[in-house]
Amino acid sequence: MKRFAMLLAAVLLLQPLGARATQQGQSAMRNWKTMDNCARQAQTAYPDFSAEANAKRDAKLKECLTGNGLPPRQPPGQPGSH
Repeated sequence: MKRFAMLLAAVLLLQPLGARATQQGQSAMRNWKTMDNCARQAQTAYPDFSAEANAKRDAKLKECLTGNGLPPRQPPGQPGSH
């Protein structure tokens, strides 16, 4: 009986940690979805691959990310990008 009580106490103590991790995961998923939507909007607005369209697309993407409180994307080859 003592083991059952200890197991029940451990489960009840660890339960809030699992809920918090789930909330963090859900928040990350929402952020990624918003980032993808920003990239899609920028690509739709400037579909050409000229230097001018690339610059405008990057600016639109950065504006959308900033407007949604998200960090800007790092250019390829920068530390931290894979």
